Amino acid sequence: MTDQATEDRPLSGRVALVAGATRGAGRGIARMLGAAGALVFCTGRSARGAPPATAGRPETIDETAEMVAADGGRAVAIRVDHTREEEVVSLATRVRAEAGRLDVLVNDIWGGDDWIEWSQRFWELDLANARALVERAVLTHIITARHLAPLMIEQDSGLIVEVTDGHHPGYRGQILYDHVKSAVIRLAYGMAMELAETGVTALTVTPGFLRSEAVLEHFGVTEESWRDAIEKDPFFAESETPSFVGRAIAALAADPGVRAKAGLTFFATDLAEEYGFTDVDGGRPRFCQAFDAHVTDLARGTEPLGEMDRFLVWSRYCQIHQEPGRREQAVMLAERLGLKEVGAGVEPAPPLA
Repeated sequence: MTDQATEDRPLSGRVALVAGATRGAGRGIARMLGAAGALVFCTGRSARGAPPATAGRPETIDETAEMVAADGGRAVAIRVDHTREEEVVSLATRVRAEAGRLDVLVNDIWGGDDWIEWSQRFWELDLANARALVERAVLTHIITARHLAPLMIEQDSGLIVEVTDGHHPGYRGQILYDHVKSAVIRLAYGMAMELAETGVTALTVTPGFLRSEAVLEHFGVTEESWRDAIEKDPFFAESETPSFVGRAIAALAADPGVRAKAGLTFFATDLAEEYGFTDVDGGRPRFCQAFDAHVTDLARGTEPLGEMDRFLVWSRYCQIHQEPGRREQAVMLAERLGLKEVGAGVEPAPPLA
């Protein structure tokens, strides 16, 4: 193999498994790991010939595997319900038999969009939905890591990536959503601690404003016409394809020094700056920076905040108020909202009725 080929496909000879590869970030991650040369096992519940596991969504793991192949990679689609331990055990057995190793495990299992009621307070929750969401969005990650990580530990090398939403320690706006997305960050941190004496690394990665299939559909655009939606939402100008976070994880997997990142959480854009990659359209979206700048401008303004602007300022406050380095900004946002300080914090109050 030439040096150029090695540079173009730095994961040649490696084996990856993306749990939750049916659509969205999982699909983009599978495609980019395959493009980097890895053999990719794509798992999920929605498979060709079976009823859709997510109502209204037509995507399947088979399509994802075909996309990997169309990009010049190699992929295997395996239908797995990761809430069922016996199916994950069978998956681990198959990976061991067919590939003999595992170098990258990506936990991107979600499927909870229909169970998040953004207007609900914790005392209004449907507890049956809460149990189901925790099982699907957190327990699945534990089950999958429990049975796939031993392949990595045996070879004393590998990378486990937990995929979440948001890299700030603050609140994500709804208690169940906040719980499950924060929980997978803690999983990666805890795994990193317990893997400290092995050659296996665990960490967390988050995309920004993701142009998933569902998001494109929501805005009534396609990947080719996505810029038409910027008029509806100016932040969409800083959105990214699912391949962007995929390139982030491929870069981490190819980094011989990734061990130094164990237990930490990384925003895809920050990794793009570090590793020098772009999105597939050549851009390098900076959603968080754009959002932060806009909210700061709102906080410095003097006109009364409208309902949406108030919501944006409140959202940013929730995200950053626990960060000591953002204390001054958090206080400024709280003051703009008319909230009063209590001790070292700020009295929380919902911005909307």
